[in-house]
Amino acid sequence: QVQLSEFGGGLVQAGGSLSLSCTVSGRTSGSYYFLSWFRQAPGKEREFVAGINLRTSAPYYTDSVKGRFIISKDNAKSTVNLQMNSLQPEDTAVYYCAARKNNYYTSYVAAYDYWGQGTQVTVSS
Repeated sequence: QVQLSEFGGGLVQAGGSLSLSCTVSGRTSGSYYFLSWFRQAPGKEREFVAGINLRTSAPYYTDSVKGRFIISKDNAKSTVNLQMNSLQPEDTAVYYCAARKNNYYTSYVAAYDYWGQGTQVTVSS
């Protein structure tokens, strides 16, 4: 079993930055996992934002955040971080950390096995 807990988020003005962290705990050692950040705005479907292969550290991004967001992992702290720069009002959403028991990339929501509780990010114009 894997537990995910998100930290960070909050309110920021357009053009500002925020950092999110996802703490990973449980039976992850010796297994291949892929961890991603998703977001869901009111009235919209949950969408993939960024992901990282926990074995190779290869990152993946949706087009709308390329060049603005950076996903990284900290093995010592068992966290995966999402640095969000140049935030825009359209980035406003609840951000979720998710993990799948497979180290291949996918943006498909249903492919993920574990989810965090979510953290709110609000960008004011």
